[in-house]
Amino acid sequence: MPRLMLTDELWSKLLPIMLENDIYDKATLRLTTEGILYKMRVGCPWRDLPDYFGTWNKIYKRFNDWSSKLKLMKIFKALVIDPDFEWKMIDGSIVKAHQHATGARKFEEKAIGKSVAGNTSKIHMIVDSHGNPIDFEITEGQIHDIMMATELIERTPQSDYTLADKGYDGEYFRWVIKECNSIPVIPRKSNSKIGNDDLYKFIYKQRHQVENVFARLKHFRSIATRYDKLKRNFEGMLSLACAYIWLKL
Repeated sequence: MPRLMLTDELWSKLLPIMLENDIYDKATLRLTTEGILYKMRVGCPWRDLPDYFGTWNKIYKRFNDWSSKLKLMKIFKALVIDPDFEWKMIDGSIVKAHQHATGARKFEEKAIGKSVAGNTSKIHMIVDSHGNPIDFEITEGQIHDIMMATELIERTPQSDYTLADKGYDGEYFRWVIKECNSIPVIPRKSNSKIGNDDLYKFIYKQRHQVENVFARLKHFRSIATRYDKLKRNFEGMLSLACAYIWLKL
């Protein structure tokens, strides 16, 4: 019997949210969900899912359907309960795309680009004061972190402080943060003439929380390496990983 991830307690919390998002409570629903979580954890091909979970093709079709209809994203957002927005943190992380992630049809959105590491995607992540994921975007790997920062900051709830590393140092981005009634805590680049005398250094030290969440997410091999051909499916897998973090709180 393969190792499972959902205890009875976790399943009792997850099932009502799945039902609210039009996922039918079939007799095999729990095993199907466990099969998708197994794939997320070990990163195996869908065809190599243990028979214990059921027919691999049915499990893949269920995951593909939930991803295309953004149901996994909605489950993640439904589990984000009472986040702490004393400050929020933003950062990006590169994910290398496996060779099996290439080859999708041209008209499909892939979000796989070329960078120094080869075929890559980038996860742009916002977390709360405790380092729990709040929202994210996936882009091609060569997209600069600050390109998605404005959108993520504007669509997430207001915080007292917004923390980011010097890669986000830019006057326009600082202006956006202030317009959102937040104080930017961003070190200036080494060639800046302004300097960092006004930086809240104690608060900035908390920025390691966003690094920690990437470390937690990349414990799952389907997040550490991208195997999905389509952007929406990788978003679905990442949504499930973020939902699992919140489910255990």
